[in-house]
Amino acid sequence: MHKNSRLSLIPVSAGIIGLLTFGSCQSGNKPVGTPAQTPNVTVSGKDYHTLSNGDSIQLSHLSLDIKVDMTNKQISGDALWTISNTYHLKELKLDTWDLAIDSVVVDGRKAAFTLDHAVPFLGSALHIPIADSTKAVAIWYKTGKDAKALQWLHPQQTHDKKYPFLYTQSESIYARSWIPCADGPGIRYSYDARVEVPKGLIALMSAENPQQPNETGRYTFKMDNPVPAYLMALAVGDIAFKPIDNRTGVYAERGMIDKCAWELADIGRMVDSAEQLYGPYRWGRYDVLVLPPGFPIGGMENPRLTFATPTIIAGDRSLVSLISHELAHSWSGNLVTNATWNDFWLNEGFTNYFERRIVEKMLGKSYSDMLWELGYQDLVDNVKELGDTSKDTWLKMNLKDRDPDDGFTDIPYEKGSHFLKLIENKVGRPRFDSFLRGYFDGHAFKTMTTEGFLTYLDSALLKGDTALKNSLNINAWVYGPGIPANCPRAGQERFMKVDSARNSFLAGADPRALNTKEWTTHEWLRFLRNMPETLTAAQMGQLDGAFNFTDKENSEIADLWYIMAVRAGYSHAYGAMERFLEHVGRQKFLEPLYGEMMKTPKGTEMAKALYGKYRQNYHPLAQKSLDKIVLKTTS
Repeated sequence: MHKNSRLSLIPVSAGIIGLLTFGSCQSGNKPVGTPAQTPNVTVSGKDYHTLSNGDSIQLSHLSLDIKVDMTNKQISGDALWTISNTYHLKELKLDTWDLAIDSVVVDGRKAAFTLDHAVPFLGSALHIPIADSTKAVAIWYKTGKDAKALQWLHPQQTHDKKYPFLYTQSESIYARSWIPCADGPGIRYSYDARVEVPKGLIALMSAENPQQPNETGRYTFKMDNPVPAYLMALAVGDIAFKPIDNRTGVYAERGMIDKCAWELADIGRMVDSAEQLYGPYRWGRYDVLVLPPGFPIGGMENPRLTFATPTIIAGDRSLVSLISHELAHSWSGNLVTNATWNDFWLNEGFTNYFERRIVEKMLGKSYSDMLWELGYQDLVDNVKELGDTSKDTWLKMNLKDRDPDDGFTDIPYEKGSHFLKLIENKVGRPRFDSFLRGYFDGHAFKTMTTEGFLTYLDSALLKGDTALKNSLNINAWVYGPGIPANCPRAGQERFMKVDSARNSFLAGADPRALNTKEWTTHEWLRFLRNMPETLTAAQMGQLDGAFNFTDKENSEIADLWYIMAVRAGYSHAYGAMERFLEHVGRQKFLEPLYGEMMKTPKGTEMAKALYGKYRQNYHPLAQKSLDKIVLKTTS
């Protein structure tokens, strides 16, 4: 998951989608002064976003036993941690956020505990006394009303409008709001769970999952591979399942399941293709859960069960490449994980790079060039927004005393992927491909820091070649602001044709006469993105009459069109725009659209009215960002 959970908008047919897979990698840091590495932790530097001491006490396994109360919107139960106190510490510290701790038991005996006052962004540290011999710590608790990871939907907020729904979003540091845990990406553990839900509903987790609801409402789960807390996930609802093949399938609300299964028919081929590129898939099954509309991001790479936005269900398979992006995290991100959020680029830069490599293989260089160019423009825009001297444009971030979500910008995605593209250009694809495969295989179920990656890059690929290192100018990319001078640029062949068509329209040509028959989503985005802000309502009407933008099911195009409609005062699109804002909860679309409305007094009035009506439909994470845009809050 990422701020916008960016995706490549690839028109996908049954013959192509099977090869659309993406890789990523994440990195991390080790707290200063920590003794030798424990089996589930790789630490270098300090993770400032956990209050726990899970970097020095091994938390090897979690047994979770919880009840989900859909009426009162609360999770309650106990979390039993299996630990090893190798370094003779006097207490175990865990992360919590708005949790009510009922009691704590250490090795079968009730124990005292203290809960600190809340720290901004981080929540409260839970202190539990332990001995050298302590093996098991159980915490009985209840979630609070402000649990950031939990989105409780009443029936009207779902697609089918019959039953309530719950889903979690634990990234970046929100797992602590529904599980007392060591909530740092560099701390990994296996888990099992028992979850009780209202009868008739089904529970799913980032683990081995049921495929049908049972009569008792009690479900058990197992995840044998160690994962960090941000990959803990839970969903509860009236959910159906359809298999794709013997190891892939789709979950969705019953009224959506057939449509979703058709849209995602090639995810089995995606897994096969990914294995050919990056080695064996190590997580058992790979399934996708298409969530109700309020999901704030594009997708979340929960192991074994990707959570996906319903905005990818366009009816033509044109947006499902997002699934391939999330699948790739089964190798990079889930398999090789960042130890802190300062090194987020190692995840998303790799993801974007692999995405575009595969697109070039399947659809040709001119097609992948469009992705690179759109991404480059996103990078330019983001650097302009942040400031070209801002340290927030470094690949290696400094998020101390800040919300880690502040780092979820286009920088790790686009600057990171362009850096990798530069390396590929310098060393050649065969060498770079071999390097990447070795990276994933050699660091499976481990974490990586920026510094660790650069060391590995030098030893495994650059091999001390000073001239090559100088030509890359690595420090300018990793520890420098803005866009380095040696940033690679893609060819413009197809976009030049799009630009020519746009210029013809602006010069007075009838848009129906433009040669757009073979255009993909990328070309339409280029066509619309580069329209002048002075476009009139009359010109908008001409375009709408030719291409029916107002009623597009493609959410990427629709959102951009509505932004243009607000800017031009094209009121014909406002009804469709309101329906879009009612049913779509993805931040990528909501933030720029509400932001555009807030630029004028009339638009501000419209934005506040619409946000007042539909705010409850959005996830708390989306509400937090939109409150700042529409309500002008500062927290």
